[in-house]
Amino acid sequence: MENCIEIKGLNKKYPQFALKDVNLTVPAGSVMGFIGENGAGKSTTIKAILGLMKADSGEITVLGDKAPDLRVETKEQIGVVFDGLAFPPALNAVKLDKVMSGIYKTWSSETFFGYINRFGLPLKKKFKTFSRGMEMRLSIATALSHNPSLLVLDEPTSGLDPVMRSEILDIFLEFMQDETHSILLSTHITSDLEHIADYITFIHKGEVIFTEERNEMHDKYRVLKCTEAQFDSIDKADIIGMRKTRFSCDVLTTAAEKYPDITADIPSIDDIMVFYVKEA
Repeated sequence: MENCIEIKGLNKKYPQFALKDVNLTVPAGSVMGFIGENGAGKSTTIKAILGLMKADSGEITVLGDKAPDLRVETKEQIGVVFDGLAFPPALNAVKLDKVMSGIYKTWSSETFFGYINRFGLPLKKKFKTFSRGMEMRLSIATALSHNPSLLVLDEPTSGLDPVMRSEILDIFLEFMQDETHSILLSTHITSDLEHIADYITFIHKGEVIFTEERNEMHDKYRVLKCTEAQFDSIDKADIIGMRKTRFSCDVLTTAAEKYPDITADIPSIDDIMVFYVKEA
């Protein structure tokens, strides 16, 4: 299978928001980082991928199956983490294991309790007493315990301290050691993507602005640190976005080689996103 997710021309209109001709491809065996500000359309797109929302138009293929009518066999191959606990608050880990073993044919209690122990989670404490970080660790443990080939993750490291975030990212890298596995990772913590993403898709106001290979982004984009006179010398067609301060002007461009006399810095993923949004 060449691509584990393919979205073509996805449209969905709400009273105050719309997805507009969204195209997104996640190659099999890759990690796709999905970024954008709050309300940009990330969660709506994820719901469409999982068959939880019917689009107005467009086509979505997940693991070779057509959404929104995904077969049970396909759903069992998808591990999902939403931005919030999806389990009844009266359950505990022991009871959740029994529930999940009756839902997923490939559920592994050994794997589940291995992650519960690794994450330092209690076995018999009710979920309603869990902190935000504990809820996210539980969701990730559950998503990984039925042998999925695709992880769809919505803010999986939200609420975690830096040490636990690092461990979670290591677990995702372990998951990707099997080259048939894939991850779609929606996150506001774009520094996480610097460590694990192969590709970055940026969505803004319901429209995909770009999809880029992460490594190529570092080679392609530069931030020019300009004086007012230097800014005036830049071809406006070379300006993707700009940020003015009292004493200088920062310019995002892919044409830094044309301006060798201007200091150029490598931007972070956050920087690139902010410059595009300011221009838009």
